Amino acid sequence: MRVTSSLRWKIALTTTAVCCAVAAVLGILVHDVVARQITGEVRKDVDRDLDEALGNYQYGTGYGDGNAALDPAGLPPELRALAARGETGSMVGARDGAPVMWAAGPADHSALAVWQPYEGTRARLRDIDTAILASCAIAAGLVALAGLFLADRISRRLVRTAAVARRISAGDLDARVGLAAGRTHYRDEVRDLAVALDSMAGSLQGRLEAEKRFTADVAHELRTPLTGSLAAASLLPDGRPKEMINDRLKALHLLTEDLLEISRLDSGVERADLARVELGRAVERIVTGTRVPASVRVVRDAVVLTDRRRLDRIMANLLVNAAKHGRPPVEITVEGPLVVVRDHGPGYPAELIEQGPQRFRTGDPGRGRGHGLGLTIVLGQAAVLEIALDFANAPDGGAVTTLRLPIGKLTPGS
Repeated sequence: MRVTSSLRWKIALTTTAVCCAVAAVLGILVHDVVARQITGEVRKDVDRDLDEALGNYQYGTGYGDGNAALDPAGLPPELRALAARGETGSMVGARDGAPVMWAAGPADHSALAVWQPYEGTRARLRDIDTAILASCAIAAGLVALAGLFLADRISRRLVRTAAVARRISAGDLDARVGLAAGRTHYRDEVRDLAVALDSMAGSLQGRLEAEKRFTADVAHELRTPLTGSLAAASLLPDGRPKEMINDRLKALHLLTEDLLEISRLDSGVERADLARVELGRAVERIVTGTRVPASVRVVRDAVVLTDRRRLDRIMANLLVNAAKHGRPPVEITVEGPLVVVRDHGPGYPAELIEQGPQRFRTGDPGRGRGHGLGLTIVLGQAAVLEIALDFANAPDGGAVTTLRLPIGKLTPGS
């Protein structure tokens, strides 16, 4: 949510910044045009008064009204210089501390000047500037709200799409965004992304379902002839050929049983028969039953809620995997609900650590040969028992598998 919130605010702030920039440019242009217009009107009036005063001066009838004088105090030096050169001009200045619009022209060897109050004009310009600023602020606020609304809609759809993608990656292939392409008259990139994700999930689900059905069908079809072959092999005379045939048939039979177990786990119909189990004693018993040379260290025992048979299957597969693909010593540590299984072999391949166990893929040849079903079964049974699994490598070498078992209370129906 932090990322999408940041995206939402970035879009809103960018929209607001662009709006403020446009409003500022337009405000400056409007201010300049209006100021020129208003100032031009005042300048036109004072120039008219100057022309009247200069005409009266030439005819010796005075200067006009009371706002005219020869070389008055406060006349800007720029206007005095213009009058000395025989030119006329006007500009904003001050007289007796009050702002006025001056106009001056030559009168013999002096400067004849007229003036008009300018305070009212400045007040009008300030009011106009205030109105422009208020309009810009209102426009920026409205655009910011609109940008935030649109960005929120985009981010919500992205959050929804990302949540569905996480559910799919976690194994929920029924998850869909649900933004069908044909429900609206418009399309955008977010909708295209959601539709593509739904299409990918549907295609992936179909392929996995087909793979599951194929695996289950193959395993079921192989079980009957394998059982008959094992019975027929038992009738062979004792000797090396019989041992080799029995060995291969048993290996094929175990592979078939593993495939059947995986197909049941994939179907999602497996349910745990939960009971309270003393974890330390259960692990010691499992190690003794597998006959894998491993040391068990119980730092702190704990009573966990689990299925004994499924826990046996998980631990047995991990021990067999460590003994087959790793190197001794194989060490098991029990600390509360945490169980750590470690060997001192070449470690897990990087693909397994990043992506988890995958059937019929053993990764690094250094881990030995196999079908990759042992750890796949571990992963499936752990999901049934809600056991958190972590596959890693020790810094000094060796594969490390960590199991965190749930501690809870049995429900009355359990």
